[in-house]
Amino acid sequence: MARRAGLFLAILVLFLDQVTKLAILEWVDPPPAGIPVTGFLAIVLVWNRGMSFGLFNTGDPIVPWILGAIAIAVAIGLAWWLARARHWLVIAGLGLVLGGAVGNVIDRMLYGAVVDFVLLHAGGWRFPAFNVADSAITLGVIALLWDSLFTKPESPK
Repeated sequence: MARRAGLFLAILVLFLDQVTKLAILEWVDPPPAGIPVTGFLAIVLVWNRGMSFGLFNTGDPIVPWILGAIAIAVAIGLAWWLARARHWLVIAGLGLVLGGAVGNVIDRMLYGAVVDFVLLHAGGWRFPAFNVADSAITLGVIALLWDSLFTKPESPK
């Protein structure tokens, strides 16, 4: 039953990620345009052709396919892990990471890049733009790390 919750969470993250990205593509103009929300938050349209923070953005058209293939392999591994997970924090973390990974893979396959749109900034400082999938992956990794560092292993039955 709990594993189904992880799968549901992955599907929910995937749905929210794709819906928000479709809305951004429909309503936000490419840079330098954007929608200021607060003094430190803006909604922008950024095409990330690399990995996190634009790493490996070489401009080579094969790179998104290579990154997509790696992400698919990781997603398969996460799904396998989720099917065997027992602890609720691991199940939730895997659901978040899996949903986010699949959301970004869909972007790479459809557009050759990931749609990022949340921009945090203050003064001259800017954090690289990110999306719902990136946020879910980050929260999922934090949950998995927390579990591995602070949860006592279950004793064998």
